[in-house]
Amino acid sequence: MTERIVVKIGSSSLTSDEGGLNRERIAFFAHELASLYDAGHQVLLVTSGAVAAGFRKIGYQSRPRLVHEKQAAAAVGQALLMQAYQEAFSAHGTSGGIGVAQILLTRADFSNRKRIQNALGTIDELLRHRTLPVVNENDTVATDELKFGDNDTLSALVANLVKAKRLLILTDTDGLYTEDPRINPQAKRIDRVQVISDDLLKLAGGSGSSVGTGGMRSKIEAARIAMRGGIPAFIGRVLEPGDLRLAVEGGGKGTYFDTSLQNLPMKKQWVGFHSLTQGRITVDEGAEKALLHGGKSLLPAGIREIEGEFHPGDVVEVANLRQQTIGRGVVNYAAWQIQAVAGLSTEEVRRRVEVNRIEVIHRDEWVSFTG
Repeated sequence: MTERIVVKIGSSSLTSDEGGLNRERIAFFAHELASLYDAGHQVLLVTSGAVAAGFRKIGYQSRPRLVHEKQAAAAVGQALLMQAYQEAFSAHGTSGGIGVAQILLTRADFSNRKRIQNALGTIDELLRHRTLPVVNENDTVATDELKFGDNDTLSALVANLVKAKRLLILTDTDGLYTEDPRINPQAKRIDRVQVISDDLLKLAGGSGSSVGTGGMRSKIEAARIAMRGGIPAFIGRVLEPGDLRLAVEGGGKGTYFDTSLQNLPMKKQWVGFHSLTQGRITVDEGAEKALLHGGKSLLPAGIREIEGEFHPGDVVEVANLRQQTIGRGVVNYAAWQIQAVAGLSTEEVRRRVEVNRIEVIHRDEWVSFTG
């Protein structure tokens, strides 16, 4: 069965620890991706590696830390990276090989509905012409405030955007373990995950490479984004020929993250993942339960406190009493109005402020992150 599949490959899998591209690894991954392509799947590649590929070429002795240095390295490395992919994929398929196309995105692109719809239209057209989109963050223009942080998050957002059937995040470890297997050889791999709990997140460590930015925790967070959008995810290792096909077919060397949720429509994707939040609302246990499990809207009675200056139509985060973010929604009140009516009954709210809707966040404009 033909599926739309997003594959993410990190810097550590494409480059050496000293920097620069590992052409043999790129050729290997091209062969693995081509096997999915040949099976009829629509494949998108989310790649890291631009900064790692370029910093030696530009003259830096180690991976740069300053923003302008990283952007310069990315500008050099992105061209090298795409050239390497073009050459590697040209050896596969028919009529001159598999075509590849560069898609560079920033967080601002996802935050702007028009721009991200244009990006989706371009991706759909490329896939229709059997061309493999190669997606990366546009490091040369992205600012620290608007960066994805790592391409794990980008891959999950892309998977949601294109309504992929699965997300495969490839790394240098074969999945999530009960403990760090490098320290405790008795640690056991977790084969399947149904719910990403706080305890599960605590199992994730930091980045294991000097050339990459994303550790296991960022990959689990990406899996959570994918799962919330109805997309199952896989985090694991692809080392030998055929490993990627096995990962797609359920026998991969890693951890599978399952979900029973449905794909989110574009509007809810924007609310939940792409929009920039303007404030934060903390709710009590009753409101938390109603939002996550009752299919209810958020009313003023369930609000404990607020942070930030926001206005009707803005997107805000919602947190529980433990300060865990439980979701996002479009708010119908200004911050000062909520401040005036938090904790009050609906009748009392109507007497104190004038608002178009009594719900602070309507359930149709709400996206939960748990539950």
